[in-house]
Amino acid sequence: MSISLRSVEDADLDHIFEWQRDPTAVAMAAFTSRDPSDRDAFDAHYRRIRADPDCTLLAIDDDGVLVGTIGSFTMEGQREVTYWIDPSQWGRGLASAALEALLRIEPARPLFGRVASHNIGSATVLARAGFVHIGSETAHADGVRRDVVEHSYRLDR
Repeated sequence: MSISLRSVEDADLDHIFEWQRDPTAVAMAAFTSRDPSDRDAFDAHYRRIRADPDCTLLAIDDDGVLVGTIGSFTMEGQREVTYWIDPSQWGRGLASAALEALLRIEPARPLFGRVASHNIGSATVLARAGFVHIGSETAHADGVRRDVVEHSYRLDR
């Protein structure tokens, strides 16, 4: 595995759209768009975040092959991390490697991460990177159309 981060290109968007509409991935993430198959909404969202200088959005390449996205953004005054891995690539350590790479270039601290309580893999990625669990709350998750417990994590280093 040889992870590198780069800017998301227009040519990446079809792959990202397919990953983000995968039913298993949507169920795992939970906090996604209400209709992951709405390509117009997807395109509008990516136009907005790619144009926003406060948002960092990077493609994750493994040996030159696109395998996911990772980024950071500010919400309610807190800098957060986000990542999405091609579901066919889960379990290979890609999210952990990409998060470590992002932490080397993202200067903001503290950083926060949030994860649905049933997403043990993502919680493990955050913990391995040094994020500490700071609380939980129940919130409505559009992707699964029900309330889900969401765990919050914080990184100070």
